[in-house]
Amino acid sequence: MKKITAVLLVLLLAASFTAVSCKGSGGTLIGIAMPETHVMRWVKDGNSLKTEAEAKGYRAEVQYGNANQADQNTQIQSFLTQGAKALIVGCINDGVASVIAEAGRGNVAVIAYDRIIPNSADYNYYITFNNFKVGVLQAESIVAGLNLGAATAAAPKNITLFAGSPTDGNAFFFFDGAMSILNPYIDRGVLRVVGPYPRTSADRDNFQRIATENWQAPVAKTRMENLLSNDARDVVLDAVLAPNDTLARAIIEALKSDARYRGNLPVISGQDAEYDSAVSIKNGEQYSTVFKDTALLARAAILLADQILNNQPINIPGAVLATGDLAEIGNTGRKYVQAYLLDPILVTRGNLNVPVDAGFYEQHQATNLRN
Repeated sequence: MKKITAVLLVLLLAASFTAVSCKGSGGTLIGIAMPETHVMRWVKDGNSLKTEAEAKGYRAEVQYGNANQADQNTQIQSFLTQGAKALIVGCINDGVASVIAEAGRGNVAVIAYDRIIPNSADYNYYITFNNFKVGVLQAESIVAGLNLGAATAAAPKNITLFAGSPTDGNAFFFFDGAMSILNPYIDRGVLRVVGPYPRTSADRDNFQRIATENWQAPVAKTRMENLLSNDARDVVLDAVLAPNDTLARAIIEALKSDARYRGNLPVISGQDAEYDSAVSIKNGEQYSTVFKDTALLARAAILLADQILNNQPINIPGAVLATGDLAEIGNTGRKYVQAYLLDPILVTRGNLNVPVDAGFYEQHQATNLRN
């Protein structure tokens, strides 16, 4: 009897230790794969996603792919080996499809985060901003900054075009949104394109000529320097369509090296409301940015993961399911996934308080922008 009691006691202690160990693990693992760190918004996104997941009782791990898809694939495979039940993936390119297929075979929920996972039929969800509208807002800021409504064909304004990485599906939506606004002014002759002019991203040869591989600032700076020495040698640029803030600042750096633009910069767009660009806007250099409140996107992504994992109806406050023409945002090239869209906001010097008031910056940064 004493032996039986002793055995039962050992079993109970073992069960108790196991229960404590499981509880200490932090619960179900959500693997968060972000593409890189050289664009600061991805670092912020990774931190926000981890915080939101842990607030809901999940265990979360973040890895950054350093703009190398092979590295990111290894990181995602590590999440799967650790038993992750959900993956949130900001991919680098379509080379991620093989590990997404592996996740699909294991019934792991996959959410494409702010970038479509192309050439894959092995996942069902995508959460992002209305990226066509991002481009629309960028172009509208150029229209306003140049007062194109009053421009004439006798004295056209000059613009040059930059696009994002050709491996990032969002780059095509940004560009097409912008050109939907700019093309009518080009057609009227009041806006003249200096350098390559793809009317839409469907002109892949010319789009490739204005694209910026992996969103690398040095690539954009070198191209701007080459433009200033060649196509834009004999004209003064009035505007530059820049697809994000990192590239906008690189373009500004190149322009400042040309005497024609010192103290007289073109109207330059951007995206992501990065702090350095907010300072540039405050100082009258970069003209605009597009604020995508990635804290809200991260919260929405984790809520989506939570609802999927708990077999609940999908209901994301502040997001709409892409339908109609916008449904194309969810086209992976292999299937249409459910794409949930949040709204971006145009920010210029006149409403720089919007990202500040949203708590997008650190306290000392917010104080500097307010002063």
